[in-house]
Amino acid sequence: MVAELAGRFAPQTVFTRFITPEKPQDMPGAWQRYYCKWQEATRARVDPELLELLPPSQRLVPPAAVIDKTRYSAFAASPLSAQLARRGADTVIVTGSETDVCVLATVLGAVDRGLRVIVVTDAICSSSDEGHDALLTVYRRRFSEQIETVAAETILSQWRPALIAA
Repeated sequence: MVAELAGRFAPQTVFTRFITPEKPQDMPGAWQRYYCKWQEATRARVDPELLELLPPSQRLVPPAAVIDKTRYSAFAASPLSAQLARRGADTVIVTGSETDVCVLATVLGAVDRGLRVIVVTDAICSSSDEGHDALLTVYRRRFSEQIETVAAETILSQWRPALIAA
C-alpha cells in the first residue's frame, strides 16, 4: 500500500528515514542509554543498506523527497516542517512503521503543528499487533477531531493533489 500510494503521488511524497548515530555518544540524553543497550543498531555496527529506502521507494526519488531523521518523530530535529511550509502543505498523509513508535511520534508532531493528519490504516504496521491496534483505537476515539483514519483505497480514489509551484 505504501508503494502504491507513493507511486501514485510521487511529487507530493516525502519519505523519512530513521538514521541511527555512529555511536551512542552522538545523541543527547536518554538516547545515549538507548543506543548503549542497542549498540547493534548504531551505524558503527549496522549494515548501511538497512538504513536505505526499500527499492520500490528508492525508484520514486526524485520526484519524491527524502528527509533523514534521528528521532522517532519526523518533525524532531529535521527539516520536515520547513519542507512542508515551502510546499504550502496543510495536510499530511501518514504511512510507515512502527505504528506505536515512529508513526505515533510523527502523527502527534503533525497534530501539534495544526496540520490535517490522515493515517492510512492499511499502510502502517508494527512489530506489536497489540500496540498497533491500541493506537488505531486511540486515534479514532481520543483524537477524532485531529486525526483521520482511512483505508488506502479511500486516498487512491478520492485524493486529487493540487499542483505545487516550485
